[in-house]
Amino acid sequence: MVRFAHIADVHLGGWKQQPLQDLNFQSFRKLIDTCIEKDLDFVLIAGDLFDSAYPPIEILKETFAEFRRLKEAGIPCFIIAGSHDYSVSGKTFLDVLEKAGFCKNVADFEETEDGIILNPTIHEGIALYGYPGKKSGLETRDLRKIKLNDAPGMFKIFMFHTTIDKAKGTLPIDAVEVDLIPKADYYALGHLHIDFQYQNFVYPGPVFPNNFQELEDLKHGSFYIVDTEAENSLQKIKLKIKDVVPLRIEVKNALTATEQIISKLDELDIEDKIVLLRIKGELEHQKTSDIKFAQIEEFAKQKKVYFMLRNTHDLKTKEDELEINVTDKENIEEETVKIYSEQNPSDFNKLIPELINSLAIEKQEGETTDSFTNRLMETSKKLMGF
Repeated sequence: MVRFAHIADVHLGGWKQQPLQDLNFQSFRKLIDTCIEKDLDFVLIAGDLFDSAYPPIEILKETFAEFRRLKEAGIPCFIIAGSHDYSVSGKTFLDVLEKAGFCKNVADFEETEDGIILNPTIHEGIALYGYPGKKSGLETRDLRKIKLNDAPGMFKIFMFHTTIDKAKGTLPIDAVEVDLIPKADYYALGHLHIDFQYQNFVYPGPVFPNNFQELEDLKHGSFYIVDTEAENSLQKIKLKIKDVVPLRIEVKNALTATEQIISKLDELDIEDKIVLLRIKGELEHQKTSDIKFAQIEEFAKQKKVYFMLRNTHDLKTKEDELEINVTDKENIEEETVKIYSEQNPSDFNKLIPELINSLAIEKQEGETTDSFTNRLMETSKKLMGF
């Protein structure tokens, strides 16, 4: 009957690093190229075209140029807002795209005492329904009471941007039950950045990975071309722009970690590729800042890497523990300070009791938090001679 593209979670402008923001847009451009080459009947964007309701002007200019190409090719585009490009006021730059004639927002609904009624957008015998994603997953409670204003005899497509129960796995989030969703022939979903199908409920995955973990897991973006007459109606289109090279290194000594990482990078072919440097381990008696990341990045540039992202979330610093045997538990603070001072002689130790006392003062009635904080700071500074 029809051939259309199902797209979601483009997140244009989402990456703060310019090289990755560029790749995100290149992935979107490749998607538009594919839709034009395949001469599709129409395109669906199931939310989060932009990463915010008010994207930067440069992002808008480039995006409008791509939608103009789609329009000139005679391919209609139907869209809904996602949780990122949604606005409580209901006004977003999706409205500007629509007014320019580049797309049609199919989120047409009315609230009644019995629930929320969705009205169809009719396109050449296809009935398209849509409901926007909202912040904090607030759309899920609405979707539980939605009904479709019927379009008899038409192929029905329902676009919405949320989490369904069959796809959430172990995520501790609210999810709408698929059994409560009104019947349709195809459900074009967005929001979860996964390639997932349950019956005719489909998530196509993001057009480009949106964070470090997604780059590791997905490597590149994707979308689906749906052919309602084909035996296998779903064709996954991979949007591969750059190769991704994951590099996981465990370190124990920050002073030797720089050479260790550079040595590993030297073994790899990273030219014009994205390197994902994930460092883990527990440092003994050093800090993360002792690793010379500027030197590592300079080496990667010499090897003509496209871009290198690093992740040190699993790199911990071992804290030195004080082994103090306290016998006088009635005066534990005083004895702890005494023993510590004997083990670690310093003029500063003389100030410790006074500092402890200064921090024991209480907030006065009617005193603001800022005033109380400033009073604590001033007292401590005087004791330390500042």
